[in-house]
Amino acid sequence: MNSQKYSIGQLAKASGCKVETVHYYEKIGLMPEPSRTVGGHRVYALSHIKRLNFIRRSRDLGFKIEQIKDLLKFIDEPDHYCGEVKAMAMQQARVVQEKIDDLQRLQLALNEMVNQCKGSNYSIDDCPIVDALFTNKS
Repeated sequence: MNSQKYSIGQLAKASGCKVETVHYYEKIGLMPEPSRTVGGHRVYALSHIKRLNFIRRSRDLGFKIEQIKDLLKFIDEPDHYCGEVKAMAMQQARVVQEKIDDLQRLQLALNEMVNQCKGSNYSIDDCPIVDALFTNKS
């Protein structure tokens, strides 16, 4: 087993996070309190790097902090099943799809405005993009 110890700077670098992020995750309970040296410096282990990578990757996938806490409970507490994680991942996939759908609607609306614009030498008073931005459409 790897018994190497890491400083907070080494932990942050190894996981691609900032030191401030590590402190924040400790403060809100996502990261366990590390052991400390006699001088009071935090000392981290490989398990901390793995956990921080898990948190960072979960954030990259759009999971909210509370959801990550739940995912970590599945890992930290006994008697949880893969199906619980699958259900959360499926729900997150639906959330991502909704965001994609919203972005595609935005793209279509922007493209429609751009296509209506005559361009370069026309007065801003006759600009369909400006007009569309003034219009209250939902």
